[in-house]
Amino acid sequence: MQGTLSKLKSSLQTPVEYGLPLGDGRLDLNPLLGSKILLRHTNQIFCTHCGRKTKKSFDQGYCYPCFRSLAQCDTCIIKPEKCHFEEGTCREPDWAQNFCFQGHTVYLSNSSGIKVGITRNDQVPTRWIDQGAIQAIPVFQVKNRFHSGLVEITLGKYVSDKTRWQAMLKNQVTELDMREERDKLLQQCKLELDALRDQLGDEAIVAMPEAEPVSINYPVLEYPSKVTSMNFDKNPTVEGTLLGIKGQYLIFDVGVINIRKFTGYEVEVAH
Repeated sequence: MQGTLSKLKSSLQTPVEYGLPLGDGRLDLNPLLGSKILLRHTNQIFCTHCGRKTKKSFDQGYCYPCFRSLAQCDTCIIKPEKCHFEEGTCREPDWAQNFCFQGHTVYLSNSSGIKVGITRNDQVPTRWIDQGAIQAIPVFQVKNRFHSGLVEITLGKYVSDKTRWQAMLKNQVTELDMREERDKLLQQCKLELDALRDQLGDEAIVAMPEAEPVSINYPVLEYPSKVTSMNFDKNPTVEGTLLGIKGQYLIFDVGVINIRKFTGYEVEVAH
């Protein structure tokens, strides 16, 4: 099979079911666990937005002109509390209306320890799987991305907003009582949340006390004791026995590769 990569597709099953997109095709990965797989980069990269050929990929899949012009490549995608639409400087207001002004979920997850995160409602539970979380629980529903960023910053004073990716891949994570973690956190930041509700309005931040925690199991035969990262820019060929899939990583006996990082890269796959 041959085609351009995009992020791994997943479905919340036990364990998670994964597919590797290759252009318009898809390779089911779970049946290949324990098998030899070869991925070879053809030295062709195509922009995930406009489709033009590019020598280098920016921001996980864009050519430089798209990277410079698209709102979806702006810094506020990573830091929504710095929303350009809110400041009147958004590069694509129409796109922002469709992407940013929809319901978002603020959640706690456990991938390498407890962390806070945000995602569009239609990306639950995909977002949790993408980051390799073994547990997650929704905490708030908010009206838009900007508000979700403000809530995340508030909660982030007390818990991390980052995943330690190497610990996640080694499965160095302990199961937690997610309801207990949520309740403890909400008590810690009650005054800040009350002030934020006074600023945004009570309906802008809706608590989800009845939300059930979700447990996620990954298709992994063996976790690595040492994480060696593989990179198509340094070596166009990745070949080894597939030992697992977690987050956006393929875990081989020779190392790991983050598929999402190489969105737009054309590869040949043999197994």
